[in-house]
Amino acid sequence: MKLLSVNVGRPRPNPWKSRRETGGWTGIDKRPVAGAVAVAAPGSEGTGEVGLAGDRVYDVENHGGADQAVYAYAREDLDGWQRELGRTLTNGVFGENLTTVGVDVNGAVIGERWRIGAEVVLEVSCPRIPCGTFQGWMARSGWNRQFTRAALPGAYLRVITPGEIRAGDPVAVLDRPAHGVSVAYAFRAVMTEAELLPSLLEVAELPAVVREFARERLERRWGTGAGG
Repeated sequence: MKLLSVNVGRPRPNPWKSRRETGGWTGIDKRPVAGAVAVAAPGSEGTGEVGLAGDRVYDVENHGGADQAVYAYAREDLDGWQRELGRTLTNGVFGENLTTVGVDVNGAVIGERWRIGAEVVLEVSCPRIPCGTFQGWMARSGWNRQFTRAALPGAYLRVITPGEIRAGDPVAVLDRPAHGVSVAYAFRAVMTEAELLPSLLEVAELPAVVREFARERLERRWGTGAGG
């Protein structure tokens, strides 16, 4: 298990944002970089800060902050999309900071911790939810629906221990919570299979906003007090 590439965004105008998205620019165009990249926990939400030096987000209301510090996607899943879409997908094209090989990113358990290289430790926090910018960037009609059906969202991670990473660094799983709720499972619960939502309520490692979303949706579906 290792990093195939470390990718940092190149700012560009954002003509694709949906009505709920903010910012006139986007950092979704991420490209592999050579050499070591510093990783640190970002500051408060709303600043555009993320975990990798030289990277940032522009839709500060919906992206960035500690729970979305780093985004990882597996090269194996990109290869599957290449075959399905019939086009070349370069590392970073999904806006991921880390393109991995040999890592089951979507099967990772929420709260799972990875050591990357000699010092950096990241914690899996939640799945990526597709947005209008992603749809426009991929320039494919119905892309977000197609991405959602596949339930291969990739994982956002928090920074637990800062340091430096680079392409080729090994990735090791240090700890895996016993609750067993994976990135793909959480994505399906939020996006397509509401019957799975109760499982999210007790996953303390999920961002509070995701657990609150699950609670509110269950209350609307089954009445006040769902989930205690």
